[in-house]
Amino acid sequence: MASISLPNHSLPSLLPSQKPTTQFYTSQNLSILSKSSQSQFYGLKVSHSASLSIPSSSSAKTTIVAKVNKGQVPPPFTLKDQDGKNVNLSKFKGKPVVVYFYPADETPGCTKQACAFRDSYEKFKKAGAEVVGISGDDPSSHKAFAKKYRLPFTLLSDEGNKIRKEWGVPADLFGALPGRQTYVLDKKGVVQLIYNNQFQPEKHIDETLKLLQSL
Repeated sequence: MASISLPNHSLPSLLPSQKPTTQFYTSQNLSILSKSSQSQFYGLKVSHSASLSIPSSSSAKTTIVAKVNKGQVPPPFTLKDQDGKNVNLSKFKGKPVVVYFYPADETPGCTKQACAFRDSYEKFKKAGAEVVGISGDDPSSHKAFAKKYRLPFTLLSDEGNKIRKEWGVPADLFGALPGRQTYVLDKKGVVQLIYNNQFQPEKHIDETLKLLQSL
């Protein structure tokens, strides 16, 4: 059998040169560790031994498909508040209501946002509006959070993020970070504003007050 001899080149040199693909998120620069039992990155809680992993582009799914739009009546819900009592969205009919979805209790961004709503709460009351915060934390977590920061408004527990999904709240960081999105509903329960801003949590208060003062 005849043999074929190749020129004395290494195999890679026979292939076209390729530029390395830039990786924006690596396990090294996205590893978030803490000396405490949990690390907190705006709204993401990470265990002490775990690092934040981002799905590859091939496996990441687009979650930014809003199911609730301006001019629509959002899906109803019944959720437990920080005292363990059931609260129905229909309870707020007849007055404007600010429904804000936030990632988690006690994280830096969520604490800033909650305290900003607290500090402007009299302005919301003057506008005749209720404020309702929703996250996946359980009622006991909400109770401790509300007590610690003297929050005068309702916090609802959306365990399993069912309502978040039904309303179509988009996630951030390829789905790794629950979205921070605020809705303003008018007296008839119709959405008049949708505001999304993960990393400037206090802006939610400014935007919602502007809208409420124009209703």
